[in-house]
Amino acid sequence: MANVVVVGAQWGDEGKGKIVDWLSVEADVVVRFQGGHNAGHTLVVDGKVYKLALLPAGIVRPGKLSVIGNGVVLDPHHLVAEIAKLEADGVEITPQNLKIAENATLILALHRELDAYRESSNAGTKIGTTRRGIGPAYEDKAGRRAIRLMDLAEPATLDDKIERLLAHHNPLRRGLGLEEIAPSAVRDELLSVAGRVLPFMCAVWDLLDRERRAGKRILFEGAQGALLDVDHGTYPFVTSSNTVAANAATGSGLGPGAIGYVLGIAKAYTTRVGGGPFPTELNDDIGQLIGDRGHEYGVNTGRRRRCGWFDAVLVRQVVRTSGLDGIALTKLDILDGFAHIKVCTQYRLDQSLIDRLPASQAAQARVEPVYETIEGWEGTTGKARSWADLPAQAIKYVWRIEELIGAPVALLSTSPERDDTILVHNPFQD
Repeated sequence: MANVVVVGAQWGDEGKGKIVDWLSVEADVVVRFQGGHNAGHTLVVDGKVYKLALLPAGIVRPGKLSVIGNGVVLDPHHLVAEIAKLEADGVEITPQNLKIAENATLILALHRELDAYRESSNAGTKIGTTRRGIGPAYEDKAGRRAIRLMDLAEPATLDDKIERLLAHHNPLRRGLGLEEIAPSAVRDELLSVAGRVLPFMCAVWDLLDRERRAGKRILFEGAQGALLDVDHGTYPFVTSSNTVAANAATGSGLGPGAIGYVLGIAKAYTTRVGGGPFPTELNDDIGQLIGDRGHEYGVNTGRRRRCGWFDAVLVRQVVRTSGLDGIALTKLDILDGFAHIKVCTQYRLDQSLIDRLPASQAAQARVEPVYETIEGWEGTTGKARSWADLPAQAIKYVWRIEELIGAPVALLSTSPERDDTILVHNPFQD
């Protein structure tokens, strides 16, 4: 049995929640390894809708162990609120089925305030963040001044750590014209929630190693998408963590040898939230129609997503940077009824044709898509559960995507319902 990593193969919002939920039936452990509560997942289970942000998708499945790894930045107050909401929906969450890495970095109010200020300010580049403090928390982690979950268990040592944190933030706030923060306010914020989150604390690396050695199947759940990776994405319009598959090892504490199969999730078209380059974006009636059909609004933010044709150049690049073994193609049904469908196969940069997205921000803004037009199909792919249920031309579209990205389609999703999935290859059987 292979341990499986699931990552977004575009800019996020590809439908990872449904695919992770679908795979979690065969998994014993589901692990979130990066990001924070800026990553919205919608699960539809037996007609009931669950909206998750921080908790792993496996939490709605009885008998599964859910784990938040050290690569995640954790807002403890949001965690408590999300747990309460799910419990109100009948989901049981206890320290027996949820574990959180003791060395996970905490998101505090000062992080959210700084994030919001930067996005609201007229100075600098607006990245289009969710203003939830993710980036500033990762900055403090890299700057070695973060407060971590384990620190809540040692209140006697908190004062020195808070002083170290505020030695950075208060001068920064003064420079921005923001009110300084008293150490007591940070201490009160931390201690007010400590008792509700510490019962879930665990040495996650050790737990996962024991689970792996016991033969348990582990599913690693990424957040956002690989094109938002801080190294390999459309920098600076990226998130603040590594979203490529390799971070499943770093963000959980397991070695890379524990990973057996990497599954990328990609929509049959392309969407993006926030600023940044988007070569195939459609600012016309077709883009509007795709967005309306696909209900392209952020799970947590409600922001409308930008929509465009499938970009095979980008997904092909992610196949390489994340080492994808296969793709789960989602939302094929949204393209039902189009007479013709376009797919981007190359870019034109100035006078040259190129087969990759350049790293330069200026060059990314100048690339133009080179399209191949594919005949559409009549009828519907919605709720199809076998190849026999699909129009022949829809199958040809899937096959052409496989050829262009250099990876097979392992699963095909035809609606938000978990059972409306065509299985071509089971990643856990690799």
